Amino acid sequence: MRAIGGDQVEEAVAGCVAALRPAVERDWEGVKAAGLDWSCHQTAFHIAEDLVAYAANLAGRAQDDYVPFEITLDDGTDNAGLLHVVESTGALLAAAVRTAPREVRAFHPYPFRSADREGFAAMGIAEVLLHTHDIAQALGLPYEPSEELAESVLTWLFPHVQPGPAAWPTLLWATGRGELSGRAPVTEWRWRNNLVIPTERLTLVGVRPAAARDLRLGGDGGFEWVDGGPFQGTRDAAGMVVKAYEAGVHRPEFGLFALVRREDGRAVGGMGFHGAPDEEGRAEVGYDLVEAARGQGYATEALRALSEWALARDDVRLLMATVDQENLPSQAVVTRSGYDRATVEEERTAREQDDMDSVLQLYLRRD
Repeated sequence: MRAIGGDQVEEAVAGCVAALRPAVERDWEGVKAAGLDWSCHQTAFHIAEDLVAYAANLAGRAQDDYVPFEITLDDGTDNAGLLHVVESTGALLAAAVRTAPREVRAFHPYPFRSADREGFAAMGIAEVLLHTHDIAQALGLPYEPSEELAESVLTWLFPHVQPGPAAWPTLLWATGRGELSGRAPVTEWRWRNNLVIPTERLTLVGVRPAAARDLRLGGDGGFEWVDGGPFQGTRDAAGMVVKAYEAGVHRPEFGLFALVRREDGRAVGGMGFHGAPDEEGRAEVGYDLVEAARGQGYATEALRALSEWALARDDVRLLMATVDQENLPSQAVVTRSGYDRATVEEERTAREQDDMDSVLQLYLRRD
């Protein structure tokens, strides 16, 4: 899996400074950054503000808002000094990312009010890459980050954006900064950190496309698994995420979740949806557990929480689960999670219209 962490934050910042340093003797206050109302000086300072804010929230474990402080420049700070501030705040974010435990999440407003260490790293990198582009364009300087950095930002923060032929032009297009052949211009955009759903003993952690690709290829997806994990069903579900992402139809909140045990941070299974709800508000759920974690109520706890989260939405009316008729433990899981066995007619319709296998039983939970 392509890494995203402190090293990548530092790489992005180093690229920013290298690109802008040739113009430190020029007037950054009097030139607007490309596509922005800010001057080049204000935009560079904004990069530093974001880097230190992300570092503070992650290091301080902020939960409800940004840590209440601001940075200022000393009077008379020149452009070279401003770049030094960018370097220093980038180093602070890199350190915060490196030292934060895997399970830590801290406040960020969009879209689910939190981000993990990789999310903060990706957001910091995105701010650096995009605003360096804005400044460089305005000053007539060449700038293009590595394809690896741009791809990391896309796969960690833009899971809803279909990959393009090259990552950097795709990221510029996705943020309203460029054109991409065959795609309409973007006028409004926001990135997406992954969704987490807490339960008493577990955290359901949304699996990003980068992690899903790694799982599909036999890796651990960035999770520490209990012995025997991940189960093949989780790898298959990860493949479905990758396929949807590459087709441009992935809706992250209706993808795959890793079931992470809160007591030790180890993943015990996977659970999620077979796709976004259809026009009638129907969505199918599926799950599996590593054998060592079975029989302890984890699947029931997770399925109940995921189902309640989904049915609280306006676009979900009916949840479906199919279970092998010989799999009595799984039948018990869905029943304890509020699902009812479908009627004979409902199962017949599912077999005829949805090609449900004859050895499966259909269970439903309604809003």
